[in-house]
Amino acid sequence: MAEKHTAGAFDIRNVIGGLLAIYGVILTGMGIFADPETDKTGGPNANLWAGLALLVVGLGFVAWSRLRPVVVPEDVEQVTDDPTRPAPKKRPRAGH
Repeated sequence: MAEKHTAGAFDIRNVIGGLLAIYGVILTGMGIFADPETDKTGGPNANLWAGLALLVVGLGFVAWSRLRPVVVPEDVEQVTDDPTRPAPKKRPRAGH
């Protein structure tokens, strides 16, 4: 059976999840180590809770991309309805 090619690091869910997780780490750190300024928010530590929420959502995106990867098709049909569009490139198959 041929190995499936996946989008891997180029999957947009990895990019979005990574950015959200980085922002989550920064905000969580600010919520833990900086002045919580609870008088401005009416009680809760907004940086801490927003950071934790961003971490959960970011890690959820990364987990989603790992559990359900985007499979790149091996063969793509040539498009004939647009003469200005270039034809897809053929990839050499492994072992041939």
